[in-house]
Amino acid sequence: METILSMLWDPNVQWVLIGTILLGIASGVLGSFALLRKQSLLGDAMAHAALPGICIAFLIYGAKSMSWFLIGAAISGLIGTYCIQAIIKHSRIKEDTAIGLVLSVFFGVGIVLLTYVQHHGQGNQAGLDSFIFGQAAAIVGVDVQIISIIAFVLITITFFLFKELKLITFDPQFAQGLGLPVKALNALLMTLIVGAVVIGLQAVGVILMAAMLITPAIAARYWTERLDYMVILAGFVGGISGVIGTLLSTFSRGMPTGPLIIMAATFLFLLSLLFGTKKGLIPKFWKQWKVKRAVSKENILTSLYELTENHLKETDEKETGSYSYQEIMNIRPVTTLAFITVTKELKRCGFIHIHDNYKVSLSEKGLEAAHDIVLKNRLLDMYLMFESKFPVSEWREGSMDLLEGPTDILEELLKLLKDFGKEPKGLFLYQKKSHKPSFHSTVKGSEGHL
Repeated sequence: METILSMLWDPNVQWVLIGTILLGIASGVLGSFALLRKQSLLGDAMAHAALPGICIAFLIYGAKSMSWFLIGAAISGLIGTYCIQAIIKHSRIKEDTAIGLVLSVFFGVGIVLLTYVQHHGQGNQAGLDSFIFGQAAAIVGVDVQIISIIAFVLITITFFLFKELKLITFDPQFAQGLGLPVKALNALLMTLIVGAVVIGLQAVGVILMAAMLITPAIAARYWTERLDYMVILAGFVGGISGVIGTLLSTFSRGMPTGPLIIMAATFLFLLSLLFGTKKGLIPKFWKQWKVKRAVSKENILTSLYELTENHLKETDEKETGSYSYQEIMNIRPVTTLAFITVTKELKRCGFIHIHDNYKVSLSEKGLEAAHDIVLKNRLLDMYLMFESKFPVSEWREGSMDLLEGPTDILEELLKLLKDFGKEPKGLFLYQKKSHKPSFHSTVKGSEGHL
């Protein structure tokens, strides 16, 4: 424990930790816009395009300087971005091909310049090769100050222009109609993304910077559908990834910080993929399972109601009858597993009786519940058959309960049910058989309890 605390008190570890946290936050915030604009590969192209600028900055300045490297990387990255846009605009080449072309050419030029620098003068001591794979341990106090200032500026600009950036991301035509300078805002957003890429080159490297830009944004996307929440969550995921990666690198001794940060971000992404409340696989599976369970329940109750209704008619209202799995399946197919689990649940709720011969019959409570389901389904059928007559389109999507609609529409639907002979009679016949007083639902003209 003392060893761990002593490591955390090390100034170099603190500098690296602060730098990676700020990098993660800035990358997550701006990566959200790149992801939603379907420009995920653009960050990769910018990172690769920055390498020639770093080498040229060293050749001009003659010594290692973080500020000069960042300026050179930013200029080179912006030139690469402009080349991609120019190729798309003035040729028939598509965006993905243009990105791959610029990425390869600029990276190739960067490797040539890097080789030249390392074989001449003090180039082999400049540590330029660390920009390819990243070397967070090389970050010092001055570097952190530069990264902090740039990250703060990037986040501040994004905060104050959030509405404008949101508009050009989702609806650039509407933004142009409002009089916003869409081209200038697009250029600004690209510049901001280049800035986020540039400050991450020393910590994460050219190869992995695209993952640092996009992975936190993808992870946040599984938790929310609102851009403001997504930006905040992406920044949080990026910052946490920086913390985890830096600490793992510190405690493991010799393990590279950049790849560990990406691995931490990837782990958080996998957690989001599995458990994300909006698009996670497990919540999605759970919702689908609940829907299938509800559909199976309604199908079984509806089939039992129809069988009971027919049996009461055939026996002059003397018997409700009991029915086998096969008889129920012949009306509406249900899987064996669903039938077993749903019937157990229905029995616990008191909706059905399961007899010694494994046949199933509706209880009085189940008959009332099934009547409600059948009535609503048949009302919906009538509505869909004569939809042009009824303006309430929410019924089709199921976002509004049929029984909560206008009274005149419900009365007309009930009249159509009667005209087509589709009125559910099972509950009424059962009450007649039992000599119980008939009671009516809240919908006038339909027997049953709703």
